[in-house]
Amino acid sequence: MDSQQLHDSVLLQEAVDALGIHENGVIVDGTFGRGGHSKLIMAQLSEQGRLIAIDKDPQAVEYAKQAFADDDRFTICHDSFANLGAQLQRLDLTGKVTGILLDLGVSSPQLDQAERGFSFMKDGPLDMRMNNQQGMSAASWLAKAKESEIKHVLKVYGEEKFASRIARKICEMREEAPIVTTRQLAKIIEEATPKRDPGKHPATRSFQAIRIFINSELDDLTQCLEQAFESLAVGGRLVVISFHSLEDRIVKRFFKSLVKNDDFPKDLPVQASAIKPKLKLIGKPLKPEQGEIADNVRSRSAIMRVAEKL
Repeated sequence: MDSQQLHDSVLLQEAVDALGIHENGVIVDGTFGRGGHSKLIMAQLSEQGRLIAIDKDPQAVEYAKQAFADDDRFTICHDSFANLGAQLQRLDLTGKVTGILLDLGVSSPQLDQAERGFSFMKDGPLDMRMNNQQGMSAASWLAKAKESEIKHVLKVYGEEKFASRIARKICEMREEAPIVTTRQLAKIIEEATPKRDPGKHPATRSFQAIRIFINSELDDLTQCLEQAFESLAVGGRLVVISFHSLEDRIVKRFFKSLVKNDDFPKDLPVQASAIKPKLKLIGKPLKPEQGEIADNVRSRSAIMRVAEKL
């Protein structure tokens, strides 16, 4: 397995420990990637345990098939975790899952392969699809999106303060030549950005925003969280590692809604015994230690939240 397949899983031990694995349990790795978490999970399962892995990236699925080819406890599903519920229903595991792990964002192999089009650091086709067998590439979207749409994506998903200038520049430059490579787009963004953040490439937020939009990452996460809760057995844990403030906000609000379970009118006085929470939080939100950040700079924005089904 070549170096492009290597990936340092963020909060590896912490995330697996947070699952509270029972050796005969059923665990779901909703974002297999290159299997860092899955390998550690499998080491804690007995012959009766099961691990269901999901990934929309065809390369990740092929890697999983090779890595766990001889292990009957392992099942890989080529799908988005937005369809987690359907996959578990197909396997007759709804309500039987003892732990679910979601490691959000993009993996190192995706960033490091120029042909995937995720990174402005390497010149390649402007693709950005996690599943490059379906959907619209970033280049195709940028070729026809309205300036207002581009601005919206950059501002909302990338929190880019120069979204208007960048969107305008993209629309101007695509009239001269199609924007089809990562280097083209990165250069356009650089030219449209009047002020840079220290230590950060000016294309960072825009590339992140376009990737999130192209892959429907926030919508998929919202759908997945609801299905994950329904799929868990009582006492089962949901562990989510986020790398973006918008992702973490969705997770935080979802957990809070089920911890409070407050369908009551806002001003109605209610006794604690009437609330009947559906989740309880396990520990406080966790971030990587400085040592991990030093070894893997991509971990610096990670935050992990854990909840248990009641």
